[in-house]
Amino acid sequence: MTAMTVELTAVTGLPMIRPGDDLVGLTVGRLAAEAKSLRDGDVVVVAQKIVSKVEGRLVRLSTVEPSDLALALARDTDKDPRLVELILSESRRVVRSRPGVLIVEHRLGFVGANAGIDQSNVDGGEGGETALLLPENPDASAERLRAAFFDRTGRSVGVVINDSFGRPWRIGTVGIALGSAGLPAIIDRRGDADLFGRTLRVTVIAHADEIAAAASLVMGQADEARPVVIVRGLEARGPSLPASALVRPPELDLFR
Repeated sequence: MTAMTVELTAVTGLPMIRPGDDLVGLTVGRLAAEAKSLRDGDVVVVAQKIVSKVEGRLVRLSTVEPSDLALALARDTDKDPRLVELILSESRRVVRSRPGVLIVEHRLGFVGANAGIDQSNVDGGEGGETALLLPENPDASAERLRAAFFDRTGRSVGVVINDSFGRPWRIGTVGIALGSAGLPAIIDRRGDADLFGRTLRVTVIAHADEIAAAASLVMGQADEARPVVIVRGLEARGPSLPASALVRPPELDLFR
């Protein structure tokens, strides 16, 4: 069996990202400053927060007018009603609520806390408290980044937009692929043989999620300031699929 080595390298020295910044130019510039460069087949993992910031997905809570439903849910969950209103605006439905917890089905289909809206590592600025929404279309955001990296460097890379995500039945968060481009988000091994020649019947690998989780080990989730990680040495097999393919269809969800 051929040995496989995967390298994960943080891009250091990036400035605080702001709306409209050239994220690709900043990344390529920092790599050059460290005498590094991208290679064909690399995967650039980018934290959701900086993608959302570049795309201007910041909302000042002072501009939000809570609805009656948001006010009621805010009382039940002990949350800021303005934040609850933002969560509802990004959601299809409320799945569960209790003090301190608001689980919703996001408009993109996945189920999680607070519709992915965050206030950590977000500068409130002069306008006071600010919330950061997820990208409007994370797969499209990843594709734009992938194309820009190719235009800037001539290298064909994959892009994964990473976000921290809680899971039912497990404590803590892990990195998941919110968006991806230029790689198979899913690798279907059904029909392949295992070590003993048995045919695999249910093995579908969440390839982009595994990449995102690995990159999270290098990124950190507090004040590490390492929002871009280069993953090198992966041997992806299968057609390119976006991260939206990772969302389980409702008809296959036994827990809804």
